[in-house]
Amino acid sequence: MSDVDADLRAVADFTANPYPYYAELRAEGPVHSIRTDEFDRVWLVVGYDEARAALADPRLGKDWRTLPGQTGAGDPINANMLEMDPPDHTRLRKLVAREFTPRRIEALRPRVRQITDELLDAMLPAGRADLLDALAFPLPMTVICELIGVPDLDRAAFRLMSNAVVSPAGAQEEGDAVRAMGAYLAGLIEDKRCSPGGDLLSALIAARYDDEDTLSPDELVGMAFLLLVAGHETTVNLISNGVRALLTHPDQLEALRADFGLLDRAVEEMLRHEGPVETATFRFAREDVRIGSRVIRAGEPVLVSLAGADRDPGRFPGPDRFDIRREAQGHLAFGHGIHFCLGAPLARMEGRIAIRTLLERCPGLALDPAAGEPEWLPGMLIRGVRRLPVRW
Repeated sequence: MSDVDADLRAVADFTANPYPYYAELRAEGPVHSIRTDEFDRVWLVVGYDEARAALADPRLGKDWRTLPGQTGAGDPINANMLEMDPPDHTRLRKLVAREFTPRRIEALRPRVRQITDELLDAMLPAGRADLLDALAFPLPMTVICELIGVPDLDRAAFRLMSNAVVSPAGAQEEGDAVRAMGAYLAGLIEDKRCSPGGDLLSALIAARYDDEDTLSPDELVGMAFLLLVAGHETTVNLISNGVRALLTHPDQLEALRADFGLLDRAVEEMLRHEGPVETATFRFAREDVRIGSRVIRAGEPVLVSLAGADRDPGRFPGPDRFDIRREAQGHLAFGHGIHFCLGAPLARMEGRIAIRTLLERCPGLALDPAAGEPEWLPGMLIRGVRRLPVRW
């Protein structure tokens, strides 16, 4: 076997099951220097305590545009609060949080149930389906599109662009998808500006910060990108990873079917055991920062492994065991600190409704044995499969 073949095999093994690699690293220490496609040297944090602290450390910034040697504003989709630091992050989050309220989210519950039932009505007569295409993708995509106010979104095209951005096969594909996504969203925003409604995007276009400051055109594109992509990608993979975990742990599936009072704990365990986000987006040291025994020099990039931290035996005993009775609170699947996922309540609600309704209406649900091994999404950002063939 050539060195190239060996490297490709190692990448494939890691993509299929990164947890043993994280465990091996964690046994040697909570922080390690690695190489990625983006950087020759990146600090990877795999210990729970260190990860939680790093996610909340203001010395680790998100805005790469402030780094020495960086020029220009970048693509408009980068003007989102996930890639910003205070005070810009504070301003943007306050604007969207004012509209993305618990009341607005709770009001969606009947609609989430209705969409779920409609999707299952269409799926069930066939006896088998790809659960991603039939339920896990269209449910959160429909919900977030209706919430934002773009019900006529070309969802097939958007799914391809979104996958190319969050799980790119290469730099060229990612760059093309970013540019296409920016142009696509700019058009949606212009349409909404001309025909406003009672939706979230219309509210953000009209929103004022401290009664005067509005979102810039680039910030609107960045916010639409973040809401649409983060608003469905996390939930798609929460549902698909969660269902797959249940189907590959029949004792846990049986326990949940016998007592849906375990559903809330089950969803939290799904998030901990195989959450939808494997690694948080890049942070950069604003100054020299010590994490564990390592000193991160100013300007160096840091990756926080949510998947590695949530399998830390120092925080979660028997971390590789999928146990829906576990007290999984405190997991980092939605992040921590000022960048904690604003849509976490919506993702949890959609996940609980989708999984319970699916199990109630498909008592014989099982993985399709003809499907073969799962094809996991590439990269270290999103943890999920491309397809989830099931039958009932």
